[in-house]
Amino acid sequence: MAKRGGENTKEEMPKAKLSLANLKKSLRLFSYLKKQKWQFAMGMVFLAGTAGIGLVFPLVSGKMFSFFGETGMNRDQMVHEINKTGLTLLVLLIVQSFVSFGRVAMFSRVTENILIGLRTDTFKKLVQMPMGFFSKNQVAELSSRMATDINVISEAFTMNIAEFIRQSIVGIGGLCLLIYYTKLEIALWFLAVIPPIIIITIIFGKKIRKYSKSYQEKIAASNVVVGEALTGISNVKTFTNETFEIKRYRGIAEGIRKFGMKYGIFRGSFFAFVMTFIFGSIFFILYKMLLMKADGNLSAEEFGKFMMLALFIAGSLGGLPEQIASIQRALGATDRVFEILDEKNEEIDLAYQSAQQSKDRRGELEFSNVSFHYPTRADFKVLKEVSFKAETGQTIALVGPSGSGKSTIAGMILRFYDPEKGTIRLNGTDTKDMSLTELRAKMAIVPQDVILFAGTIRENILYGRPNATEEDVREAARQANALEFIESFPEKFDTVVGERGIQLSGGQRQRIAIARAVLKNPSILLLDEATSSLDSESERIVQEALDKLMEGRTSIVIAHRLSTIRNADKIIVLEKGEVVEMGTHEELMQYPDGLYRSLCRLQFDLVKN
Repeated sequence: MAKRGGENTKEEMPKAKLSLANLKKSLRLFSYLKKQKWQFAMGMVFLAGTAGIGLVFPLVSGKMFSFFGETGMNRDQMVHEINKTGLTLLVLLIVQSFVSFGRVAMFSRVTENILIGLRTDTFKKLVQMPMGFFSKNQVAELSSRMATDINVISEAFTMNIAEFIRQSIVGIGGLCLLIYYTKLEIALWFLAVIPPIIIITIIFGKKIRKYSKSYQEKIAASNVVVGEALTGISNVKTFTNETFEIKRYRGIAEGIRKFGMKYGIFRGSFFAFVMTFIFGSIFFILYKMLLMKADGNLSAEEFGKFMMLALFIAGSLGGLPEQIASIQRALGATDRVFEILDEKNEEIDLAYQSAQQSKDRRGELEFSNVSFHYPTRADFKVLKEVSFKAETGQTIALVGPSGSGKSTIAGMILRFYDPEKGTIRLNGTDTKDMSLTELRAKMAIVPQDVILFAGTIRENILYGRPNATEEDVREAARQANALEFIESFPEKFDTVVGERGIQLSGGQRQRIAIARAVLKNPSILLLDEATSSLDSESERIVQEALDKLMEGRTSIVIAHRLSTIRNADKIIVLEKGEVVEMGTHEELMQYPDGLYRSLCRLQFDLVKN
């Protein structure tokens, strides 16, 4: 079973080297500080304060050990000195708590000011990236960069960097104080014994984490087998494969057993090392100190200062590797986030408002010798010398076998991709010379697989024109034949549709998408056979709404059901990226060996049967 929280995720995140180049890259984060620089400076002051007190505290607390030896003081003097030392320690603790709070508060404020800019800029960049970028990058990975990577950066700036600096000061400063305030012989024994043991312990710890990660992965693999078997239990029983599944699981379980035994031996070795060497080294140093005390070469106060400094130094040095690892993860995360920010995005006018749309309702569209291949498949041409023209208000249907280039044409109309060769013109203007935002503002699409956002029906319709009035939303729903079913819900337009619109039926989702397109009021409409996956009654209602929407608009229809495009002004038949036929339904049916005629015959014969 997986670990809680993000422990596994953080362990798996790649680490960047602590090189000068990587550190310089990370300095870009400070460009987000803006007016918060003084708060960062205050955080550093508080940080220096916590480190300083961390060095003073063991010296003062070590003095208390002197009261266990011969002090030469009477009871009242001794009580006075004890109270004085105790009060000093109390003041140090209060000051330490204040500066620690100030450090965390200041660094948290600085970090959050950095991260709000970083998060906003990253999302802003992602939504402006071209479609080719998303064909090369998985959405899950991009979401991870928005969440996990920025969270790792947050943790590093809030805690790890400050802790690394503090622990370094305490560790190095403590070593200097140890040499200065205690006997050189004891300090040398400490330096000879403790640091190597800490290093070996850290190496052991890393190995144990790797073993633990592998162990969890093996258990996760066994859970996959259990999940598959139980999810598909009907198949298991139908094919009488119970024995096969039991053997499969037993094989994985046996692998877990063997690995677990190795893991147990390794952990046992680690605990044996800790018990023997770490505690043994501590007692060895204590033994040497007691011998010195017996010879009169060590005072109780020197003993106390050594013990307290040693504890603080060991704690600081022992924590440094984890802080370094966290900083390395943060450097790697920073690098991945800036990779996105450095990508070239589409030139989108973010200040554009739908109310600014031109009153020009023309939708004359022309493809002239357009050829295209996807960036990820440079050796395969999807479109080859495609040419056609759609006059304003015409319905153009795109027909052809799967993979013939129909959806690619729709994507190129929206300028998700630009032609490798040839020209696409809208109202006589090359679309490459038009503002992307203005171009897409003239278009709307009703896809076959409608994706709604997990908000209310009103919010999903308003996506077509966010500044529309309530009356506009109701009218768009009415024209889309959606008002009746919306009004039947208890919450009406405030009904939550669920993730991807799961709370609505297919026909209802399609009508919400049509209402969204109605509200946008485009001059060019793209329809990816919006009724192909619906039952007969839903198809009739949706088709009525589409017919209303298409009136007076240039419509490009990707047709799967050929019966829906008989009345199209022009049918373009595609095969392997080329236009092989073009004309009306009646004209194309005249070709005895035509592809369109054979597709129609095949579909209509299937329907009859």
